[in-house]
Amino acid sequence: MGALIKTDKEYKDWIIELKQRIRQSQIKAAIKVNTELIRMYWDLGKDIVEKQSESKWGSGFFNELSQDLKDAFPNMQGFSKRNLELIKKWYLFYNKKDTIAKQLVSQLQSAIYQVPWGHHIKIVTKCTTVQEVQFYIYKTIENGWSRNVLLNMIESGLYHREGNSINNFSLRLPTAQSNLAHELTKDPYNFDFLALREGYAERELEEALVSNISKFLLELGNGFAYMGHQVPITVGGQEFRIDMLFYNIHLRAYVVIELKAGDFEPEFISKLGFYVSAVNHELCKEGDNPTIGLLVCKSKNEIVARYTLESTILPIGISEYELNKLYPKDFKSTLPSIEDIENELKD
Repeated sequence: MGALIKTDKEYKDWIIELKQRIRQSQIKAAIKVNTELIRMYWDLGKDIVEKQSESKWGSGFFNELSQDLKDAFPNMQGFSKRNLELIKKWYLFYNKKDTIAKQLVSQLQSAIYQVPWGHHIKIVTKCTTVQEVQFYIYKTIENGWSRNVLLNMIESGLYHREGNSINNFSLRLPTAQSNLAHELTKDPYNFDFLALREGYAERELEEALVSNISKFLLELGNGFAYMGHQVPITVGGQEFRIDMLFYNIHLRAYVVIELKAGDFEPEFISKLGFYVSAVNHELCKEGDNPTIGLLVCKSKNEIVARYTLESTILPIGISEYELNKLYPKDFKSTLPSIEDIENELKD
């Protein structure tokens, strides 16, 4: 009888639905537990600040408080002296006398309760303004970042890089799409996750990004789907190849990325514009928005870049990339090769 039930389609469909409902309830429960914990920490931080300012309990206050709370709640984490000090610091960060900061905190309150405590520690110890904190809190919620991903984003300066490309989006796209396209582009892009040798060529840069596509997608941001590299596209009987092709589900548009290992040159935009136009004609389907082009180069003269964009009617952005670590051309791995090991064995 058991085997028959397991092969019954209605039963299998119900089990799939049931598992999904249980998982959703687990997620909701976890979110609720986190919300209540952060809310408790907020109230505790408020109490600590008020009690310390009103009393003369001195330097032993946190040690005493920590021990009393541990004794009262032996099975509960988070009452170490260090964590209590962090709770106070966290609460004070959001309760500055600055009027603008207070207004932002009132808007942020519900979002604050949705972010795990470990994330909060990274945010308030690495960020300097409430505006920057607000940015990372919303990004964490929107993208579901782990603590390590959040830390990487903060240390790579995402707050200062996002929306900074030189582009003509506001002139070439409808307002809603222009704003989103502008927000999704960065300048510079951080390629520190790549390992390249000095004097690398564009194809090597491209291949390295493809080999690290999950990290590249993380750097590009939310909503990008990788469609391929050296993507063939036929125009007028001739075949051309696009460096990298993506689709952004929020823009509902293809994004053509052209990579340049050197400095920006005006003629690069002509080639990229051709690929953008070709994708519009050959790949776009009903419901797709206009394709966007993004030229990513080692460096650019901003005035030259701006003047160049005035000459095209297609939506294009120009950004630089950063790559801090390069290996010498004659770099040899410190790990022994197969040949080295075999020669050692022969000796």
